[in-house]
Amino acid sequence: MKVIEAILNRRSVRKYLNKAVEEDKICEILESAMAAPSAVNKQPWEFYVVKNPEVQDKLRESTPYTNFNSPLIIIVAGNKERFLPDEKEGFWVQDCSAAAQNILISAASLELGTCWCGLYPKAEAVRAVRDILSLSEEIIPLALIHIGYPESELDARTQYNEDYVHIIE
Repeated sequence: MKVIEAILNRRSVRKYLNKAVEEDKICEILESAMAAPSAVNKQPWEFYVVKNPEVQDKLRESTPYTNFNSPLIIIVAGNKERFLPDEKEGFWVQDCSAAAQNILISAASLELGTCWCGLYPKAEAVRAVRDILSLSEEIIPLALIHIGYPESELDARTQYNEDYVHIIE
């Protein structure tokens, strides 16, 4: 699949088949995530691959917007120990978001569905996920990503809007 096809095929999936995601696909998704760019190549990310059904159930209930039946959840988080110093600290959000986007696109290329559920900057959601996974204060959960085989196929689409394009010549 061409990259543009994967991008246009990527849709937020909220209903999944009860079918496990294969280990080789999980590895490919994580490899894609870690290929994301990061400021000064700090790679401030951590990835928590959650397969345990009991832990998944707790995560699904951690915020009002994360209760989907995917067989796999990946938490993308930032590790403060690898943040840039001072006013550049906030670049971790961009770095981890780029990694999350790579997860979505690579999963789409593998015919998997995903749904990115934001955690950070919602303090309550960050705290809930941190507690469920027993994460230290150095780890900041950014996103909860559901991954699995979609229950139904969604059509590819473009959301291109020329009104949002400004060409400066």
